[in-house]
Amino acid sequence: MTTTESQTPEPTRDEYDREDKSSLITAEQRRELEEIRDRVRAEFLFSKEKRPKSYGQGVHHVALICRDVRTTTEWYQNVAGFPVTVLFENRDLAGSTHFFFDVGNGNHLAFFDLPGVDPGPYQEVLGGLHHLCLSVSEEHWHEIKGRLDERGIEYMLESGTSIYTFDPDGARIEFIHDPLGRMYGHDTM
Repeated sequence: MTTTESQTPEPTRDEYDREDKSSLITAEQRRELEEIRDRVRAEFLFSKEKRPKSYGQGVHHVALICRDVRTTTEWYQNVAGFPVTVLFENRDLAGSTHFFFDVGNGNHLAFFDLPGVDPGPYQEVLGGLHHLCLSVSEEHWHEIKGRLDERGIEYMLESGTSIYTFDPDGARIEFIHDPLGRMYGHDTM
């Protein structure tokens, strides 16, 4: 007995919803994803008054991998404007440097170099970094934009408050001048 497998044809280009956002999914898939978001909101999102208290005290540090300590230090201190605060040998790998930048409010951005290890080029993977959004004042935002322009570093402006660019190792970095707890007119706290 022969069976034929029923295959759903791939959507045509016209079936994709391109009304207000670039999309790789159909309008029906988009509606299904909105229904999932609605269920997650109903189950987990509480008003500020009813929200459980966070156990967190803030971000101690976010650690990224870099190829070159000097290049990374120069970029984050002289382009981004975040002073390096400490450099020491990584406890897990001989010769590796672990170093930190002050990104404000007691938070740090940290890096490791990994001598003898080839981490390969930056890529998005599940559980990996999509982008790191760093809050700066509007004045500093304009200064960063000026330094990117001076150095010919490519970037994209978004919504009048965000600069998206890449660090020397290809990590996506966003500089945003919305105040902490706000993003594009939405409260995030």
